[in-house]
Amino acid sequence: MHILAEFVTSAADASGLPRDGLPEVALVGRSNVGKSTLINGLVRQRIARTSAEPGKTRLANFYRVRRGTAPPMYLVDLPGYGYARRASGTEERGAAAQAFARLTEAYFSRGQTMGTDHRTPAKALGVILLVDSRHPGLDSDVDAWTWLKSSGWPCRVVGTKADKLSRAEYVKHARQLESLFDGPVPLVSAATGEGLEDLWKTIASLPRPTAA
Repeated sequence: MHILAEFVTSAADASGLPRDGLPEVALVGRSNVGKSTLINGLVRQRIARTSAEPGKTRLANFYRVRRGTAPPMYLVDLPGYGYARRASGTEERGAAAQAFARLTEAYFSRGQTMGTDHRTPAKALGVILLVDSRHPGLDSDVDAWTWLKSSGWPCRVVGTKADKLSRAEYVKHARQLESLFDGPVPLVSAATGEGLEDLWKTIASLPRPTAA
């Protein structure tokens, strides 16, 4: 299926977030879980910058994507939680953590208020929580899932880096993730393409935007 994709903008705070009303699917997860790599795999081209060093994504990056005849949407690469720990000093870590908190709060708060201004169409906001399938049950991932469920956002969980699991680990970790997150957790690999078509189906299952 033909996919058109382009980088649109990066936002450091609320003022830089798009206001055009396109539906969005945000990818969230720990630093180095593979969000940028997964976006490249989904759109079959290198539009998102990747790095082996955790914490390189410190902005909200918006990619406009149109798959086949489907309406356009944004895939949003949010900063990985935990990146602030990479800062060298206590003061720098605190500033980084505060910047991350402000950006994510601005992003999710904007989603809740979309449609209150007649100039901005209402839209649905879906969230894909990415977890490293090699490390099921990390406290930060479970905490993120608990928060997302309590927030009311439409959310799905997906396990990344499935190609790095042995056959036995694949089965074991899939069961552990299913138990932790109260349902099936698809395992995907941007390196091999495994599960990416199913991930598109997962994205399509998220609520669509409503009219203003």
